[in-house]
Order: sequence, then structure tokens, then C-alpha cells
Amino acid sequence: MPFIRHWFSLLLLSIFLMLGLPNSLQARDEKGHDDSGDPDVNTEEEVEDYIDHHLNDSHYFTFFSDHKEGKNEYYGFPLPVIIWDDGLHVFSASKFHHGKELVEIDGQHYKLYHSKIYKTNAEGTIEYDKEGFVTNEKPIDLSITKNVVSMLLASALLLFMFTSLASSYKKRSIPKKAGRFLEPLVLYVRDDIAKPNIGPKYRKYMGFLLTVFFFIWLLNLLGMTPLGINVTGNISVTFTLALATFLITQFSGNKHYWKHIFWMPGVPIPMKILLMPIELIGLITKPFALMIRLFANMTAGHIVIMSLLGLIVIMRNWIAGPAFFGFAIMISVIELLVAFLQAYIFTLLSALYIGMAVEEHHEEETGTEEVPVV
Repeated sequence: MPFIRHWFSLLLLSIFLMLGLPNSLQARDEKGHDDSGDPDVNTEEEVEDYIDHHLNDSHYFTFFSDHKEGKNEYYGFPLPVIIWDDGLHVFSASKFHHGKELVEIDGQHYKLYHSKIYKTNAEGTIEYDKEGFVTNEKPIDLSITKNVVSMLLASALLLFMFTSLASSYKKRSIPKKAGRFLEPLVLYVRDDIAKPNIGPKYRKYMGFLLTVFFFIWLLNLLGMTPLGINVTGNISVTFTLALATFLITQFSGNKHYWKHIFWMPGVPIPMKILLMPIELIGLITKPFALMIRLFANMTAGHIVIMSLLGLIVIMRNWIAGPAFFGFAIMISVIELLVAFLQAYIFTLLSALYIGMAVEEHHEEETGTEEVPVV
């Protein structure tokens, strides 16, 4: 019975995570598309727009949208827009009206198009080059977007959880409440990730490893909610996390680490010259693999779930609807595991790279030793 109860709880959690998504597929995104017209027209395009909107960052925090009387109604709140263009300009994203209106500041016109802010003429014209890329000038965008709000929320949760755990340890040896959930995970990161891969110097890097593990895990879980969050599916975020691992690894490297890169011991001189550029390339490929692995896995999971829900809207029959919704629930349950797994893999590889940089190599003295004949 406990096994059935746990699986039933997971099923209810998955249904909760999927609430609101099929209905919001009926609405177009905020990229400047026309709100007028029948929602049944170009349904496949609308689904593609919704998936694209879900994956991209946004200046709005939209919980869901609904199509009523030929118009889309958005339920959520706009975020602050901060741009630098011959001075600092701060205003609400509501002035863009989801890309439908221009914002005029000091005679300059700005338009929100494909979740990016461009400078345009008074008519809001977007110009393209031969390859189809937008050629309009862009101001420096320092806005507080949906991804920024999500990262601030995850950071606040981390600060609250670990300060509570620390204060709990000051009062008693065994934590209570949320601390009982956090303690096994902290010990797991320490005993199964940090110690085996870094060695005796692991304590110096525990703060970074714990932060990376819980930060990625929380963001992955937030991405499973109907809030349209996809922070770890943003290549800029995964690049920054991988860059942090890269910098810590390089600044922690000892002389043996750098010696094995620039002048590998025990190898003929011609081979040392050939291996040096290969080892330097390896310095870049390691954080690149961290960046792409996290980005690709989380993005793929979101696309699969959104595509299954989109098929419900496209096919519209009593057989396909429940079938694809059931598949979406199954994939969402798997994504709960993937959310933890990707945080674990990123932390594990970070610890492994750091351990390779701080490892002490004891060179053995060469020579022959007489073995007594028995």
C-alpha cells in the first residue's frame, strides 16, 4: 500500500504541474502577433508560438492567457524594463502591451519584438537582412525579466533554507522540520560527490558545490510548474554556471596540474609539443560540455511536454486528447527525476574537474630494486 500511495501522490503532483497549460495553448504569444481572428485558424502556428514563448525569456510574468471575443486576455503582471540608450530609462513592460504598442522616450521609439527590445521608426518597422536576422539597433537591456525573477526567487529560497538549517544546528545536533529534508542531501553532496572527487581539500569547495546543486535543482523544479519558467534552458545561464566552474578550477590548479597541461612529464619532447594545444583545447571543452549538457537536456524535456500538449489542441478528438495528456503526465514525472539528475551531474563533474586541478602527484623515484630470492 505505501508503494501505491507514493505513486498516486506523484500522479497528483504531475497533474498539478500541468494545470493551465492546455488552455493557454489556445492563445498566441506576446511577440507582436495580431490578437484578432478566430483561434481555430493556424492552430499549428499558435502551438509553435506557445512553445517558443515558453522556452524564451520574457518581460512579463504571465500565469495563463485566454481567448475571448477575438482578443487574448493575459493573467499575470508586467516586469520593470531598464534600458540604457543615451541615458538610463526605467518603465513598466505594460507600456508595450505585449508587443502591440511602441514606447516613445526622448523622440526615440522602442518596440518589443520576439522578447527583445529594438529601436524603430514611428511606424514600428522591423527590418531584416538577407539571412532573415533583425537589423534594427538594440539598446542595452538591463531589464528584470522572468528568468531574473526566477533566479532571485531560487536564491531567496536557498538563503532561507540554509540559514534555517544553520540556526537549527546551533540549538541542537539533530535539525527539525525542513532541516531533516536538507541534511541528507547536504551529506550526500559531501560524502558522495565532494570527498571522493576532490579529496582532503573538499571543505574549501563545499559552499560552491552545495550552491550549484540546490540552485540548479530548484530552477529545474520551477521549470516544471505552469509559470512558463525555463531558466536552465537558457544558454546564458548555463554558460555562467559553467564559467564559474571553469574559473574556480583554473585558479585552484596547482603546479602539477599546469605541468601536465603545458609540459607533460614522462613524454618525449616532440609529443609534448603536440599534446600541449590538445590539452589547452581540453580546458575549454570541459566547461562547454557542462553548459551544453544542462541546456540541451532541460530544453528537450520542455519541448517534448509542450509538443504533447500541443497535439491535444491540433488533433482534437476523444482518443488523442486523453492519450497525449497521459503521455505528458508520464514525461513530467520523468522530468522530476531529470531535474534532480541534471543538478547531480553538473555538481559531480564540477567536483571532478576541481579534484583534477588540486590533486597532489607524488612522483616516484626511478630505479631498480633488488628483490630477494626466496
